[in-house]
Amino acid sequence: MLKAAEAALCARPWPAVRMVEVANAAGVSRQTLYNEFGGKEGLGRALVRRAADWYLDGVDRALAAAPPGHTAAERLAAVAEWTVRAARARALVRALLTGAWTPALPAPPPAGSRLAIAPGELTRAVRDRAAAALPQEPERRCELAVRLALSYVVAPGEEPGERELLRLLSGPSRRAGGR
Repeated sequence: MLKAAEAALCARPWPAVRMVEVANAAGVSRQTLYNEFGGKEGLGRALVRRAADWYLDGVDRALAAAPPGHTAAERLAAVAEWTVRAARARALVRALLTGAWTPALPAPPPAGSRLAIAPGELTRAVRDRAAAALPQEPERRCELAVRLALSYVVAPGEEPGERELLRLLSGPSRRAGGR
């Protein structure tokens, strides 16, 4: 049912998506769809949660996929590259990461609800996953990788490759005054 709803959302703005078309595409009755999600708002919230889970699963894959011998910086660069690609590929992921919701998307779950996830929470979730996978790396460096990627999402330009992200993440850290 969620795949059918996601396909409908890719084809048209959320306000134009109809429950009957989602039910037909999923091969279920409209009543089954309402029983499962309570209505279009509930279906939208489930889509938002699915997008967050899809993104975080990709983060886990990026952290785990590095062959032996890859440095922590290379693994963080892979997470940053995934973040940029995922946000460009899926509008719901972009909205989750930036907080920039448009009327064409389902409304985000209300703050305080079990399904709610704010951009800062998602960033912390990625930081925590990276820090757990790379215990030798300070948490702030893991968070830096995500925030660097988000800068490419918020202010799009040429999509950075892993080599460019790696250079930015592993370059020497300098303090003011050249120290």
